[in-house]
Amino acid sequence: MGSETPNGSVAASAEASSEVPQGAGPEKKQRRTTAPEGNTSSATGNGSKDSSVKPPDPGNEKPSGAELKKRAKAEKAAKRAQAKQEQQIAPQNVSKGTTPETDKIQYGKGPVTQPSQSSSSKVQHKRAGSSSANAQKPLQLRPSHQQIPTSPLESKKEVKKVALFSHLYGHPRRTTILGAGKDVHPSVLALGLQMSNYVICGSNARCVSTLLVFKRVISAYSTPTGTSLPRHLTIHLSAQIDYLVSCRPLAISLGNAIRWLKLVISHIDPDTPESKAKSELCSAIDNFIRERLTVAGQAIAASASSKIQDGDVILTFAKSSIVERTLVEAYRQGKKFRVIIIDSAPLFEGQNLARALANLGLQVQYAPTHTLSHVVQDATRVFLGAHAMMSNGRLYSRIGTAMVAMMAKHSDIPVIVLCESIKFTDKAALDSIAINEIAPAEELGTLSAPATKEERPGQWRDAPNFQPLNLMYDVTPEEYIHMVITEYGSLPPSSVPVVHRLSTYT
Repeated sequence: MGSETPNGSVAASAEASSEVPQGAGPEKKQRRTTAPEGNTSSATGNGSKDSSVKPPDPGNEKPSGAELKKRAKAEKAAKRAQAKQEQQIAPQNVSKGTTPETDKIQYGKGPVTQPSQSSSSKVQHKRAGSSSANAQKPLQLRPSHQQIPTSPLESKKEVKKVALFSHLYGHPRRTTILGAGKDVHPSVLALGLQMSNYVICGSNARCVSTLLVFKRVISAYSTPTGTSLPRHLTIHLSAQIDYLVSCRPLAISLGNAIRWLKLVISHIDPDTPESKAKSELCSAIDNFIRERLTVAGQAIAASASSKIQDGDVILTFAKSSIVERTLVEAYRQGKKFRVIIIDSAPLFEGQNLARALANLGLQVQYAPTHTLSHVVQDATRVFLGAHAMMSNGRLYSRIGTAMVAMMAKHSDIPVIVLCESIKFTDKAALDSIAINEIAPAEELGTLSAPATKEERPGQWRDAPNFQPLNLMYDVTPEEYIHMVITEYGSLPPSSVPVVHRLSTYT
């Protein structure tokens, strides 16, 4: 008993090591051998442990990465559910003007409360668990964007566009010079507004006015250093053209004239002095206006006036400058005839023609379109102007022209179209849908007197399920047209592409 053997020491040490877990310090060893306070049981001398000794605390052990990730995901889901519940409760409290204490929104660890009304100037942030006699009212939660009630005025407006003509809707027509480019000439700015407001309306008038304004642009132009006039002048004119297009789409005749002008500019020798090149361009523009518009109009008027006989009743639609010139020429030749002018909204161009012919001394009858079926019976010939002649022989003119031609054809009255070759195009149109121009709906008119206080003048355009459509042109089939008179002579509609090639490449 009193002697210690090497085997006994080894056994004692093994027994002690089995009682103490690995990695435990001196405190844990003492905790294992010492009975807890208040416990009457003690360890036996043979090294066995008492059953009342507590096992190691698992909370002190470091969690693994998977457990941390799982714990973070659970916390995030709890926060998301709490935020969703608060968003559902907050709008009700906001509408009532009160927010219960249980609905405080916590940002971070504590709720956001209003600044204290006490003498202290510091802003105090109280935790949700704190209790105070001077409890402050928390800030009300602003409802989310989807929960804000919208008034009828703020609701989404109905799209006032006809789906069949959706490809024709572009940018709204420009009515001011705001936003115009710095390179746009002042004369071009004024011309664009005149076209937009129908001060300059006819296709011939728009073409001549634009070419004359381009003469001013060319005269004021100076070639920048490092470039040549043929290259840069075309770019400079493109800025002017873009502005005019934003005011109103280009007429067919104007588009042909612009292509001709760019072709002439491209043929200028870069070595030509700038002053000489600009002088040649201005002279070329004057010759183009004289040959393709002025002289061509005189030739058409002389040829068409020969078709008018004494006692004829000439019916026309709206206002055409070449038709007016033809009627004036026939009157000056001493022929006795009468004129019927059919007109329609919204431009009522026929009023200007009726006033001009009446002041000259002709007998003029002015009638709206709904009387066409009656007045067409008195007509002997129908003279129509043109905005363009398509390559398939169809007439593209002011809307209502096709109805007049159809009624005349039904009554066996010859329909004669007066058109310069500058208005011929290689485009083909089968209807008025693919190619057309949509004018602003405001031009259709306004209400004269409101029925109620809510129905003020002009609000009829915003009426529900109402889509105004203000088309500018229509297409007349070639079977309704008896003859087309140009500066090249009289020809059938099927010969339009032949004349177009002759006038373009000669």
